[in-house]
Amino acid sequence: HPAPPAERRSARNWEWPHLFNRDVLLMPDRWEYPWYAAWDLAFHCVEFCRVDSEFAKGQLTLLLREWYMHPNGALPAYEFAFSDVNPPVHAWAVWRVYKITGARGCRDLAFLESAFQKLLMNFTWWVNRKDAAGRNLFSGGFLGLDNVGVFDRSKPIGDGHQLEQADGTAWMASYCLNMLVMAAELALHNPVYEDIASKFFEHFVSITHAMNTFGGSGLWDDEDGFYYDQIASPDGKNVPLKLRSVVGLLPMMAVSVIPGDMFDRLPNFKKRIDWFMRNKKDFCQHISTMAHQPHHKQAAEKTAKNHTWMLAIPSRDKLVRLLKYMLDEKEFLSAYGIRSLSMHYRDHPYTMNW
Repeated sequence: HPAPPAERRSARNWEWPHLFNRDVLLMPDRWEYPWYAAWDLAFHCVEFCRVDSEFAKGQLTLLLREWYMHPNGALPAYEFAFSDVNPPVHAWAVWRVYKITGARGCRDLAFLESAFQKLLMNFTWWVNRKDAAGRNLFSGGFLGLDNVGVFDRSKPIGDGHQLEQADGTAWMASYCLNMLVMAAELALHNPVYEDIASKFFEHFVSITHAMNTFGGSGLWDDEDGFYYDQIASPDGKNVPLKLRSVVGLLPMMAVSVIPGDMFDRLPNFKKRIDWFMRNKKDFCQHISTMAHQPHHKQAAEKTAKNHTWMLAIPSRDKLVRLLKYMLDEKEFLSAYGIRSLSMHYRDHPYTMNW
């Protein structure tokens, strides 16, 4: 075969010379959708595993293999632009498929452990590439939301400005929680994973702390009661983009519950969490606990220290304020589900001066 022309060396997808697409990949249809996308595939696998569990697990594993995943840890977004950034849902899909395809005690631990090790690389890629200032406030680009941005969020703003995204940060908080529950599950069988479980616990709390408090209130606008993207300027000023869209609702999805008895089963994890709670008290405001109410006094004494923990980005008060927007028919709630953009802008178009 003749050598390809030189201009192809800088064409689209040129950074992915290692990628070798010669596998059967799950598609929703063959006409309107003749290409794979990493995050679409993850959602498809969660449902397809009810039909063919081994095929679904194989699909999730495939994109983590060395002939798909970039050496730097990135997953190929979709065929026409591998370097674009999809929401990081692969870990969520792995965890869901792991739980759906087997009863407790009979699940495919080898699948979970193999995927977890590769996902560590992808998580590190996100932290290194999408948190430019190291503030635990993430970008990511369009992230599956093609039409809700004030401008193309996948393009650089220029002049040293950085876009810090409410949805990108929420996705990364959710990624932490998915990795935390997987590490905890693996640690029940191999204590080596207790350390990495505590790492993801602390990373989640740090992201949540930044999203709610960095520079005063993070990406939260207390006057409006909503999360917004913001532009971080080189001079240290932050300019919020006060546009109510699904971007500001996504922080509600990053939530996980840790049963109290898990701490007894993972003593090294518990030891580290206890230290963190004693020495990082300003971060602990983002952790909610619920005490069980047993009927007998003896049971109450036994469970007093075994609170159920809930990890979430918004506090209860912030959650209530967000839900007021989401469940308001003049804002997000429609007869067909949740709008991606508030109905408010039908009569009041959003403008900004830049």
